[in-house]
Amino acid sequence: MSNDAIKLDPSWLAAVGGEFDKPYMQNLKQFLREEKSNGQAIFPRGDHIFNALNSTPLNQVRVVIIGQDPYHGRGQAHGLCFSVQEGVALPPSLLNIYKEIAAEYNAPIQRAGDLTRWAKQGVLLLNATLTVREGQAGSHQNKGWETFTDAVIRAVNDSREHVVFLLWGAYAQKKGAVIDRSRHCVLEAPHPSPLSAHRGFLGCGHFMKANAYLEGHALQPIDWVGI
Repeated sequence: MSNDAIKLDPSWLAAVGGEFDKPYMQNLKQFLREEKSNGQAIFPRGDHIFNALNSTPLNQVRVVIIGQDPYHGRGQAHGLCFSVQEGVALPPSLLNIYKEIAAEYNAPIQRAGDLTRWAKQGVLLLNATLTVREGQAGSHQNKGWETFTDAVIRAVNDSREHVVFLLWGAYAQKKGAVIDRSRHCVLEAPHPSPLSAHRGFLGCGHFMKANAYLEGHALQPIDWVGI
């Protein structure tokens, strides 16, 4: 991940581009170089690492969903949290997200796992850690990515108005602690993982609540159901 290789949407480059010159990011780059030199497979592929930012420019962000780690199976991750590439089986957490949407909107459960259609509507699908070693969940945590994505969240908080933050699980809720709740809408629920979804994620109503908030501030709602 050299500076020359970083292709970042101009709106994000203006907001967080300075992070790439900081010592923590230099250390992260060195770590990633060492991973590759040691023959480790890293997901997502290089041109997808910043997919969340490039798919949803800062000036278009209306909803933020915070995940933790990219999927670590081959062919799954493509830089959008909870999303998988076309043709990949739905992971359990995404299936529960779709079940909640189906229940809220009395619609069929969706089967396509690529959430690019949400990102293009202004849903920032941000993982806290933007890379992972194949087959090893959490392997790139605490290497610097969290500092960078904290800067991304601060940029949304500071430069946008009336954004809906969907914080599912304790990790996302802690990461979203900096959000100004007087200017933005924060909706919290347990994580959609099968381990916790039945403790309050299923039935949370977040998708309709998010749209109600957006419409209440004269903003376009998200089409959560459409493919």
